[in-house]
Amino acid sequence: MNTAEIEKRQVVVIGAGPSGSIASALLKRKGHDVLVLERQRFPRFSIGESLLSHCLDFIEEAGMLDAVRAAGYQIKHGAAFAWGERRSEFDFRDTFTEGQGSTYQVVRADFDKLLADEAERQGVEIRYEEEIIAADFDGATPSLTVRRLADGHEYRIACDFVLDGSGYGRVLPRLLDLDIPSDLPVRQAIFTHVEDRSAGTGFDREKILITTHPTLRDVWFWSIPFSNGRCSVGVVAEATRYEGRPLDLDACLRQFVEETPSLSGVLKNAVWDTPARKLVGYSANVKRLHGPGFALLGNAAEFLDPVFSSGVTIAMRSSSMAANLLHRQLSGETVDWEEDFAIPLKRGVDTFRVYVEGWYDGAFQDVIYYEKASPEIRRMISSILAGYAWDERNPYVAEPARRLRVLAELCAQG
Repeated sequence: MNTAEIEKRQVVVIGAGPSGSIASALLKRKGHDVLVLERQRFPRFSIGESLLSHCLDFIEEAGMLDAVRAAGYQIKHGAAFAWGERRSEFDFRDTFTEGQGSTYQVVRADFDKLLADEAERQGVEIRYEEEIIAADFDGATPSLTVRRLADGHEYRIACDFVLDGSGYGRVLPRLLDLDIPSDLPVRQAIFTHVEDRSAGTGFDREKILITTHPTLRDVWFWSIPFSNGRCSVGVVAEATRYEGRPLDLDACLRQFVEETPSLSGVLKNAVWDTPARKLVGYSANVKRLHGPGFALLGNAAEFLDPVFSSGVTIAMRSSSMAANLLHRQLSGETVDWEEDFAIPLKRGVDTFRVYVEGWYDGAFQDVIYYEKASPEIRRMISSILAGYAWDERNPYVAEPARRLRVLAELCAQG
């Protein structure tokens, strides 16, 4: 590497996924120089395929909503839940919080490329197949060392600020020793795409289907239909639940499905034509969400669990917050990243955390599957499931732990 070769930019965004594309587009729209560095070549596979309604607020803010609506993705009106003979549905068009109603279920390879292409169309520069191998935030300005994967060439970039939207790659947490163990149990997801052929089974393609295992309440499945007649199917469980099961991922996933009649009925005609994959120990946390010259976005900062599809929503929310705050800073204002970014972002993340933990201990499942819930309370819960976990006018956002505990006790008694 030629150490004299130092490129100077205003903002560098790590990662061209949803958080990076949204953040870079927002900053470019405000007149800033933005460079995105992405290790992979798009399109590339990713999960997190069922968007929440709140996502569309940020897609619209970034000027990408028309393109998303024109792409032909599967429309999503809400979430359906199944446990044995029990069924429950929540419609995102009927929520406590006013906002986007319907949203989409997307093949992430296509969706992420669309957002990245839209950011480029707005003038953002994206360099693919380039990885960050070192980061220095001790000097007067941040400095990154970059390696081009095509030829191994290394160069340095000096910039005013770095936003890390690297997702599971967690570039800055890894390079700056920011990672801390998650306090959530280690869980594993096994998943695949199938041609579901579900016509006539009662499968509502306009909702994500979340299925609870009939006897193991901490084991659940996602079924996310796409507009092309295919469906993402996955099972999530703690590591101990996989003991004694087939080591072959396809056989293991299908065994779980076969134990769950309500889901195996939906998939009785499915064509299992894609090898299953797994993701283990995905929950993550960090010592801090920002530092001098950088901020962490989405999964690069914290990832809870896939059960309520909150990951992309948190990623986009953090991108919007960080981009708007950074714009103020680059415009000469003094900003407080802790008060204006970390603390308010974590309020919503912690709200999701309460309901994730409540799902696995059964309390939130008791609420979800309760048949006599009042319409008003269902609308409040539906708002959270739609992604509006920052609306503190909602009592189940303002006091999530206490409200959920009381509500679960009432439902259990009922």
